Amino acid sequence: MKKFKYYNISRYRKLRYSTNNFNKNPYIVFLPGFMSDIEGKKPNSFRSFANKNQIGFLAIEYSGHGKSSGKFIKGNISLWTDDAKKLIKKIVKKNKFLIIGSSMGAWIALNQFKFFKNQIVGMLGIGAAPEFLDRLMWNKFTKKIKNEIIKKGITTINHGNKTKYQYPISHQLIKDGRKNKVFSKKIYENIQISMFHGKKDEVVPVSFSKKVLSIFKKANKKLVIIKNGDHSLSDTKSLKKIKIELSRIIKNIS
Repeated sequence: MKKFKYYNISRYRKLRYSTNNFNKNPYIVFLPGFMSDIEGKKPNSFRSFANKNQIGFLAIEYSGHGKSSGKFIKGNISLWTDDAKKLIKKIVKKNKFLIIGSSMGAWIALNQFKFFKNQIVGMLGIGAAPEFLDRLMWNKFTKKIKNEIIKKGITTINHGNKTKYQYPISHQLIKDGRKNKVFSKKIYENIQISMFHGKKDEVVPVSFSKKVLSIFKKANKKLVIIKNGDHSLSDTKSLKKIKIELSRIIKNIS
């Protein structure tokens, strides 16, 4: 079976995704972060986990990311949320699923509760970064950068230690992020929620994972802070801890 497939949304738009041949509940749905693709260590590790446990799997590449069509600078949270919704409907169908959101993926994951709250049986966050566009970017930008974004419509910023991350940030992206606020919401589903966050994360503070947990009012909640972990948590030790927790969640909901 091919590792990657494409879903044609229209004649000119296609999304790349990764899945397997299993349709056993609960599916694992992986949502990557800002400017990430589905060829990294995390999606590969979770796909292997799903295959080993013979359960369904789906990893999604949003528009303008990786090898999906579209320009990244034209994308936003609303569009990427819709991309995820479309692929979940196509691949997971009416099955139950556990959603894993990495960084921005946790924001996109929280948005899926609007559409699939009766199907989502658990959520696992990795360096969760909902509302990062305002809280970690716009609110901390200098007046000069803000003016550049407003006048030119876009700028490129460096984020993280030694300019590890370079992001093109458009004005429409910032404005759209404000339409997708999630921290003020309340979710009452009685499900399993586990947040993983690196103590040495230089991109997103641990407080963001704590804020995600506060959204869920009746869930079985857990916060795991990885002592030497960075923002990505793609190292072997971190992934092993995440997969142990994944096994525990699946065992509890199966």
